[in-house]
Formats: sequence, C-alpha cells, structure tokens
Amino acid sequence: MAQLREEQQLLTGTAWDDYGLVDSGDGRKLERYGNYRFIRPEPQAMWQPRLGNWDAHGEFVPGSDDDGGGRWQYNKPVPQEGWPLTWREVDFTAQCTPFRHLGFFPDMAPVWDWMRGQLDGKTDAETLNLFGYTGVGSLALSGCGRVTHVDASKKSVAQARENAELAGMGNRPIRWLVDDAAKFTAREVRRGRRYDGIILDPPKFGRGPKAETWRLEQGLPDLVSDCRQLLDADSKFLFLTVYAVRMSSLALAGLLNEMFADLPGVIEHGDLSVREEAVTDGGTDRLLPTAIFARWSNP
Repeated sequence: MAQLREEQQLLTGTAWDDYGLVDSGDGRKLERYGNYRFIRPEPQAMWQPRLGNWDAHGEFVPGSDDDGGGRWQYNKPVPQEGWPLTWREVDFTAQCTPFRHLGFFPDMAPVWDWMRGQLDGKTDAETLNLFGYTGVGSLALSGCGRVTHVDASKKSVAQARENAELAGMGNRPIRWLVDDAAKFTAREVRRGRRYDGIILDPPKFGRGPKAETWRLEQGLPDLVSDCRQLLDADSKFLFLTVYAVRMSSLALAGLLNEMFADLPGVIEHGDLSVREEAVTDGGTDRLLPTAIFARWSNP
C-alpha cells in the first residue's frame, strides 16, 4: 500500500544559463529569458523588491477582471516570433503569449529532473504527458523511451513539434496528439494500455478541440482515477501540478492516497517554488511559490 507522507515537501527550481528569477515583490516578478527580461504579475510576491531598477524589455499588464485578460507592453524590441532557449540538452522557443507566460513553465525544471531520476536511466519507458503544452517536458522524458504527448490546442502541439526539431529531437519516439486529455485517457483505459510514468498539469478551466469543457474541481477525480488504471506495480511515477486555485496540496495528496491505495510506493505533496537571484548584503535568497503538487513514486 502506498505510504502517504503528510509533511509538505518543497521542490525548488534554481537559475540556469537561459532563465532566472531576478527579483520579485509588490505583486510582480522580474525574470530573464535568455537576453530578454520581463515583468509579470505575481500575487504571492507580497514582500518588497530588492532591486531599485527593474530594467525590462516588456511587462504583462493584467486586465481589470479575474478572467486572466491583459496585454503586453514593450519598452524595447522583442522578437514576436520567439527566440531560442536551452534547458539541459533541450532547445526550445520562448515567446510572449496572450496568456502572460512565455511558452513554457520554468518552475517545472526540477520536476523534469525528478521524473528522469525516477526512470533511472531507462531507455524503453512508456510515459504520458497530459496537457503537454509546448512539449519541453515531453522532450525531457524522450531520452528515457516513448512519450505520448496530449494537448487540446493544435497551436501548442504544432509548437511542440517545432521545439523537437529545434532541439534536434525530431526523430525521438514521441506521439504528438491534439486531443481532449480526459477523453483520451478514458480511451486508453478501455484499450488496456499501461505507462511507466504520467505527468499531468491540468488548467483551472479549459476547452477541448471539440469544445469540451474542463473544470478542475469537477474533472480531476475522474481523470486521476483513469490515470491510476494506466499504472501498475511496476510503474514509476505520477506527478500532478495545479496552478492558481484555492486548494491545498494536502487535498491533492488525499486524492492520490485514495486512488493509489492498492499500489506500493510513496505519496508526497507540497509546493513548487523558484529561488530568486537577487541577494542584497545581509539578505538571503528568497523562494517564490508558484504551484502546488502531489506525486506518487515507486522506487
């Protein structure tokens, strides 16, 4: 029976050559993406910034409502078609999107490392990336075996394919699928499929390619139940992240604890965070929380 660890875990991302959290505070954050710097809203940065001057190429100004609207304002030229970045051996394109992010989620970097560690050098693993977006996570896993990448956005899947070509990984064993994640997973259960690992990063709200409606609180239990049926005692992990919801990681862990009760392994939960680069005299490097997570692993 999987053991639930009740104490919260902290999974922290640190800067690399092409990304860093430069500073944060007053409800905003300053990040560098290659040679460009951007300011984005960050409600959890309730402290004061440490740097006096935030010299940025652009800033995302949110809308006046809670529906996620807003627009980019640029102070310096930024390539609208995007520019190349690298994480580990994976090359990909960063780009200012209408949804305030830049085409990937840098706080997921420690998750990509963790998943690869769970597969422990395997080259024949079968992994599933649900809500796979622009494919950096899929490319990170592709060195361990076959990856099935699922996202409802045709544009995102197209960009994921382009990222694979950019990284010289166009021949990696990845299935790129434009599909509703919940419906696809249910079909995989009926087909009797199994996977060694599953990563799912569901949005709070979304629509499938045929106008299917996704709401996190209503859809997540059934989706996790189907994911559980795609895993067995020889599988290695399931990693679930959730952003921008009023929910505790302990609730996610409770869901996994119920679904994975008959499997061996460990269930953990906690916060994803990014370590800030700006450290002043006598200060310490701060951690900015970004999301909550729960994970099942089977060493």
